Amino acid sequence: MSKISVQHLNFYYGAKRALSDANLEIEDRQITALIGPSGCGKSTFLRCLNRMNDTIAGTRAEGKILLDGEDIHGPDTNVVELRRRVGMVFQRPNPFPQSIFDNVAFGPRVLGLHLNGDLPVLVEESLRGADLWDEVKGSLRQDALTLSLGQQQRLCIARVIAVKPEVILMDEPCSALDPISTLKVEDLMRALAQSYTIVIVTHNMQQAARASDRTAMMMLTDDRGSGTVIEAGETRRLFTEPQDRRTEGYVTGRYG
Repeated sequence: MSKISVQHLNFYYGAKRALSDANLEIEDRQITALIGPSGCGKSTFLRCLNRMNDTIAGTRAEGKILLDGEDIHGPDTNVVELRRRVGMVFQRPNPFPQSIFDNVAFGPRVLGLHLNGDLPVLVEESLRGADLWDEVKGSLRQDALTLSLGQQQRLCIARVIAVKPEVILMDEPCSALDPISTLKVEDLMRALAQSYTIVIVTHNMQQAARASDRTAMMMLTDDRGSGTVIEAGETRRLFTEPQDRRTEGYVTGRYG
């Protein structure tokens, strides 16, 4: 069974429909890349997966998003718990203006996860999981904002890992990073996929081809101007033998 199953998803910002009949199966412990031209709804789709769009007034969703078979819009859904299970890393690193230690410890403290264990151990495990421990272990009380952008983004990943998620959403996590930092994050994603389901939005076709197991192509619908998934499948197949001519045109750079 898929970790997340998106079925006939429509999403609205007020009267404006941003997503139209989008369907996608997201496999457990694999990296799924969402690609497509700007404005086709990739980030909106990603934020639907943990209901981050709920924070925007006037939005609504139709259809189903199943996490382990349970509808995340069901009446019994605890949204705080949902966002713990489905964490998010944003486009630009957003560490809190606190120490490195306190950034990673923030979520466990709020959720009470540290009450059942040793908080310093949890922080170390999370920083190791984000491949950052060796670089910061001697300066955990240092202001997180003094780190490089690449280190800040890995710190944000450690902050997500610290609350023990099952899924990690990444919205263009390398767009603000230099090539070396980008490759470090891609290598980290591959390592994390052994334990987590990862969904990434990227405009970088090389990144999608290098880092993901599966890829979903999104485009604007011809009639409504809203976004949808037009094709999805194993990344190598989608890039070399796309089934939709629009996918072929996009991945080969002819348009988009």
